[in-house]
Amino acid sequence: MRNGSALFGLAVALFMAAPVARANDATYETPLLRLAEVLGSIHYLRNLCGEGSDAWRGKMEELLETEAPTPARREKLIASFNRGYRSFAGTYENCTDQALSAIDHYMNEGSRISSEIVQRYGN
Repeated sequence: MRNGSALFGLAVALFMAAPVARANDATYETPLLRLAEVLGSIHYLRNLCGEGSDAWRGKMEELLETEAPTPARREKLIASFNRGYRSFAGTYENCTDQALSAIDHYMNEGSRISSEIVQRYGN
């Protein structure tokens, strides 16, 4: 698979390990919801292109476990993950050069978002 998975995985792991402000802070909620959407996109695309695992769904489950959200907030996070997954499931049926490019884009974006969350909201 493409380079970057180790970097993104590390960034997500750092995010999971960092104590994070869990207040209903909209500035925190927005990137967290986007991260969930990115995880869904990567989960679909990497499996489409041969990964064949639930690693990225597992990262989403870790995020939910770490956040311990209220039921309503949990639903929002899961909906974001599913939106990311479905957005590509409706576009790509085969692994193409564009799908591989999208993987690279979303891996970079996920790494950036994870790092920003840790820098801004980690204690």
